[in-house]
Amino acid sequence: MPLSISLNQLSWSLPDGTGLFSDLNLQFAPHRTGLIGRNGTGKTTLLSLISGALEPASGSVTVQGTLGLLKQQVQNGPRDTVGDLFGVSDALHILQKAEEGTASMDELAQADWTLESRMEAALASMGLEITARHPLAALSGGQITRCRLAALQFHDADFLLLDEPTNNLDADGREALGAFLAKWRKGAIIVSHDRALLEQMDCIVELTTLGASAFGGNYSFYKAQKALELAAAEQDLASAEKRMNDLNRKIQNVAERKARKDGAGTRARSKRDQPKVLLNAMRNKAENSLGENSNQAARLRAEAEQQSQAAREKIEVLESLRISVASCGIAKSQRVLTAQGLSAGYDAQQPLLQDFFLVMTGPERVAINGANGSGKTTLLKTLAGQLKPLAGSCQLHPSTRVLDQQVSLLNAELSVLQNFRVLNPEQDENTCRAILARFLFRADASTQQVKTLSGGMMLRAGLACVLGAAQPPKLLVLDEPTNHLDIEAVEAMESALTAYDGALLVVSHDAAFLENIGITKRIELDALQQA
Repeated sequence: MPLSISLNQLSWSLPDGTGLFSDLNLQFAPHRTGLIGRNGTGKTTLLSLISGALEPASGSVTVQGTLGLLKQQVQNGPRDTVGDLFGVSDALHILQKAEEGTASMDELAQADWTLESRMEAALASMGLEITARHPLAALSGGQITRCRLAALQFHDADFLLLDEPTNNLDADGREALGAFLAKWRKGAIIVSHDRALLEQMDCIVELTTLGASAFGGNYSFYKAQKALELAAAEQDLASAEKRMNDLNRKIQNVAERKARKDGAGTRARSKRDQPKVLLNAMRNKAENSLGENSNQAARLRAEAEQQSQAAREKIEVLESLRISVASCGIAKSQRVLTAQGLSAGYDAQQPLLQDFFLVMTGPERVAINGANGSGKTTLLKTLAGQLKPLAGSCQLHPSTRVLDQQVSLLNAELSVLQNFRVLNPEQDENTCRAILARFLFRADASTQQVKTLSGGMMLRAGLACVLGAAQPPKLLVLDEPTNHLDIEAVEAMESALTAYDGALLVVSHDAAFLENIGITKRIELDALQQA
């Protein structure tokens, strides 16, 4: 039987009863499919339903073939190794006993002597020169993601389900993933906001509030088709609404003419210059005509409203993320960051980074680049004062704000609104609510506890609290800000950061994002370490 995944009349609701999608019908062939959509449309939930981790509220999922799932976040134990991640720790234990001469005859019969070499080959394909017994605690988040991708390749599933696979991957990791997918000849469903990765897809499936739509071709093809469909739908809606307005005007004109005729008849009856029988007949005819006209008007109005509604339903009702940023008032000569002879890390005997120097003046835009494990996040924590330097010193402008990957700027126990007021005490509540509304935290959404938010919503809340200030910081530090954001939100953030007139210090592996926000200087940590 050919490989396929079929969703039939699939429905799912959130715990509070809110419907995420209903009666969803989709067919996935063994192609590379990009699954896109705004945060909250159910992309990760859909992967969980396909994998069997969740049961549908109604409908069914039929899978012909085996599945390999890459989740966004996985909790590893402190003593877990690469072998545990691959799910072969028992087989590796047998090999270890065989090497030590303590294996039984049954264990020797089960020993897979090619296991470690096959695992290391899969790891090498992802640019990792480590063994099957390497501890996961010694790897960065991006390196662990590469290990998990290598494990999927090792097990050779028929369909890969990848949830944001480029999150935390460095440039080499992204290149390795791209090369891996370019050679992949089975099925893959990939949830991603990475525009470069989506260009490699064979087709795009978009989840919206209206359901799911499939587009043959890569992301560029999808955008072109989407623009054509949206333009046609908007034209249909404009035509339907014009018909409705024209009909309403005609009905109003008829009603006004009828009112004038009725006025003339009333005046005629008051003069009593015509027989009463004739006047009554005229009145009855007018009343019958009024009823017929009213019925016809109601029927025509209902038809026009139905046409207008049908046209309106073809257009997803989207709330735009409108980010406007006030001036931070930075001067070109103002120094916002000074790092001198900085050594960073967790072990003074083995620092991740040594003798780091950086001075930022005025509205500079600097990107910190480097491979996974090179110490980018550690450097940002040290610069921000979250981690004590092993040597050297660092000074930041007092207004500096840091948005790290966990958005630790926010108090998880407080609501979005409460966090905003704590960070911006000079703003009154009405102003706070108005600013949060521009970041799509309206009404009850602004009172949600931060700990209940998705990763994308949490970063959006952090951006609201920082960029929505009456006077934004003179230096904004961002650690992988595009992780967990949908494409529209990334583009909105690019627009906001372009308008922001302060200094930026950014860690990001998203080349398109860095280019779009006008990075003027790049610091390569790999080169510094080699020097």
